[in-house]
Amino acid sequence: MSAFHVRVVEGGKIVLPAALRRKHGFDVGKTLVVDDSRGGVTLCSLEEAISAAQAIMAKVAPAERVLSDELIAERRQEAARD
Repeated sequence: MSAFHVRVVEGGKIVLPAALRRKHGFDVGKTLVVDDSRGGVTLCSLEEAISAAQAIMAKVAPAERVLSDELIAERRQEAARD
């Protein structure tokens, strides 16, 4: 693990060192996720955040079930009742 020093400039912007941007593929225009729930701030790409969420769901949801399909079916049933 490496540590980098960055400054917050006007407008609340920070500049990430080029080596760090290259290492993580933080290209211009890339959407990043900032998380402050772990006793500090972490930064990852949106793709990394989605992959992490999918890994969590894979542990709790059986592979043969598609929960989104079940949710859509439930919502359609509710709408038909209304």
